[in-house]
Amino acid sequence: MLKKNKKRKAPLPFRLNILFFAVFLLFSVLVLQLGVVQILNGDAYQAEIDRTTSDYTKVPVPRGKMYDRNGNLIVGNDAEYSITYTPEKGTQPADRLETAEKLVDYISMDADNYLDSITTRDKKEYWYLKNTEKAKDLLSKKEKNDLDNGETYTEILKRIDEDNLDDYSERQLEVMAIKKEMDKAMALTPQVIKNNNVTAKEFARVSAHLDNLGGVNATTDWDRKYPYDETFRDFAGSITSQSQGIPKAKEDYYLTRGYSRNDRVGNSGLEEQYESALRGRKGKIEYTTDSSGDIVDSDTVVEGKRGKDLVLTVDMELQKKIDKLMRSEMKTAVRNQPGVNKELKKAMAVVMDPNTGDILAASGQRYNHEKNEFSDIGTATLYDGNPFGSSVKGATVLAGYQSGAIEPGQTFYDDGIKIKGSQEKSSWKDLGMVNDLQALEQSSNVYMFHIAMRMGGEYNYQRNKAIDIDYDTFDQLRNYYAQFGLGVPTGVDFPYESTGYEGSNPLAGNLLDMAIGQYDNYTTMQMAQYVSTIANGGYRVRPHFMKNIRNPLPHDEGLGPVYKSKNTEVMNRIQMSDSEISRVQKGFHRVFNGSEGTAARQFADQPYDAAGKTGTAEYDIYYPNGDRKKTDNTALVGYAPYDDPEVAFALIVPHVGKNDDSDINLKIGDGILDAYFEEDHEDND
Repeated sequence: MLKKNKKRKAPLPFRLNILFFAVFLLFSVLVLQLGVVQILNGDAYQAEIDRTTSDYTKVPVPRGKMYDRNGNLIVGNDAEYSITYTPEKGTQPADRLETAEKLVDYISMDADNYLDSITTRDKKEYWYLKNTEKAKDLLSKKEKNDLDNGETYTEILKRIDEDNLDDYSERQLEVMAIKKEMDKAMALTPQVIKNNNVTAKEFARVSAHLDNLGGVNATTDWDRKYPYDETFRDFAGSITSQSQGIPKAKEDYYLTRGYSRNDRVGNSGLEEQYESALRGRKGKIEYTTDSSGDIVDSDTVVEGKRGKDLVLTVDMELQKKIDKLMRSEMKTAVRNQPGVNKELKKAMAVVMDPNTGDILAASGQRYNHEKNEFSDIGTATLYDGNPFGSSVKGATVLAGYQSGAIEPGQTFYDDGIKIKGSQEKSSWKDLGMVNDLQALEQSSNVYMFHIAMRMGGEYNYQRNKAIDIDYDTFDQLRNYYAQFGLGVPTGVDFPYESTGYEGSNPLAGNLLDMAIGQYDNYTTMQMAQYVSTIANGGYRVRPHFMKNIRNPLPHDEGLGPVYKSKNTEVMNRIQMSDSEISRVQKGFHRVFNGSEGTAARQFADQPYDAAGKTGTAEYDIYYPNGDRKKTDNTALVGYAPYDDPEVAFALIVPHVGKNDDSDINLKIGDGILDAYFEEDHEDND
């Protein structure tokens, strides 16, 4: 019997076998790759997961202080509470808003113009963050596709209805003010949120909730203090606020020198001039962040060091006395002298060591007649040019010697000068025959006119006849004046100074006026440099405020070791001979001590034996309605003692009226020397 064959299984299709084989290969490759990742590259990938980065930030330090020549503090630092914000990397506007809404519960922003600074854009940005989805609906789908993120945001802000911005509460406005300050911060860089009038209560409340205020800190900051109040404040200058930061116009300059945009810097006066010394060395902190941008560690890399201290040449007690003296004499002149009018509004004076250029005091006072009060305009001594009248005659006589227009002892008859086509020019009275010494002593204008005419070309003066003047004589005379510092920069260590004003009409009469100080204008600092050049025997020294720079002491009290000193700098030696300079010095001495000296009534009996030159310049005041009023500038330059000068000064009181009895310049000059030598005697005691 035949057996039945068993039914055999049908073989798998060939294609299915290929598929299984392919799947097997894929799994094999995957297992192999996992092995490679785990065994060969596992450490590298784990390191990438654990990777951290280091970032650095710089922490501001207090500025250096300013002291006077005797060690008295002029500008210092006051500690004050401060609330700051230091954002982490990747912090978004919404994150800052959330923090601001928490912080507003602990501090008030309703003072110091914080709320006044809120703009319509600030309100729109706040509305956007509080209504993000609604804000996005202000654009069509096509617009969203066509615009990039920045353009989208800008366009949304434009379309926000301003009617939605009118009902914000004061609390919401304070939130905006806080966020606005936060928005100025750069990653890992502290930004002051509030440092004006932070109360002890606010400081304590913020300190107690720092864990809930990401990036916020309660710390101490500093602000400038001025023990002498407004005295010398104009020269000391100012610094920018934290919100101002570095000036936009000088942004590149400061950023390339390691500053941050919110750093406070000197923006006027000596604060600006010596910014590099006063700024200090910032502390440097290293922050370690993980791949998510969270700070995992921090370390101080460089300890901060406050700025170097600036010791000035100024004597603040002398400065105070001169400020007071000038205010007193101005009020007295207005009250008691009938020829003085309401146009007397200011006075300027500079006191310096003629041998070293040390500026001992520099005062400018402005008088408000209506309010009967004064304001400090000390820097006007550097920028306010005025005609100083006969005070410049020492330079004119020396120019006459050097040019060959006159010789020592030369005489001229003083009875007025009349050039055809112009009004007669004369001295304050007809002086008769005078030589160079008498011309200085009695302040002869006519003598100076003859010098100018002789310098101007062929000497052909005849009364009421035209004269030929070489126009180059204006430049020639100005070049002689420049040797003394008149009409050129004095080189003072200050951010700016004026060189005065040069007249531009080359008429013969104007040349004569220039020779008596009534054409070109000069600053008080220029005149102080000029008289110092005569006093010290012909050396033009650079005036300066900085005496030395000191390294700060660790305990922050007192003066540290000298870092840098300012030495006497001779800018030039005038071309005139020693004998010619000596002759002008004798003329100056006769002005203060001679029987006919124009200042002898004030100085002849003083113990310090001074010398100098008075000056009066006629001046026209023009009013908006077209009226014109004639007035005088009254000036004085001087030095003492005559035989061994240690102090020189220049002063001017513009617009004293028309009064031959007005001697405010003499009284101020006398008071300056009295104050100086009194201080000197006290120091010696």
